[in-house]
Amino acid sequence: MKKRILSILCSMVVLCAVTTTSAFDVKASEAKQKVVDGSVLTTEESSTGYSEEPNSRGVYLMTGDCTISKAGLTRVYAYASTTANTEVDYIATLVYVERYNEELDGWGQIDWWVAEAHNDYFLSTAKTIKVDRGYYYRVRANHFAGKSADSYDETASATDGILLP
Repeated sequence: MKKRILSILCSMVVLCAVTTTSAFDVKASEAKQKVVDGSVLTTEESSTGYSEEPNSRGVYLMTGDCTISKAGLTRVYAYASTTANTEVDYIATLVYVERYNEELDGWGQIDWWVAEAHNDYFLSTAKTIKVDRGYYYRVRANHFAGKSADSYDETASATDGILLP
């Protein structure tokens, strides 16, 4: 009986030690993440960014979002969408793919494109882009929706940076 109690106590001590150690490791790794222009540099497979808080919605514009994901060893998949509150005369999304420049400690644009639609309430666009390995990449998008050229709402979204090793 003594051996059984001793075995259970030893198991509980080991379990507590493992739990405590892993909790400290997680906190240490979270503190080391670098943030550049609002984007965290991560090693994740993909990242999605959303437009500002719902309270900042406009008359025409509801939401905007963008996503970046790994699409192979030397490719990234970039996606962005814009949603209006109702059917609008004009809806557009400007998409920028950017690479982190360590020397300048900032993002540099490597590709961009525009998608537009008329008399619609939703617009999405996507592209696969060939990139160099060993860098962080992110997608940033500007979202527009309105009834005329003089009256439109605008918002922006950006992903975190993902590493292509």
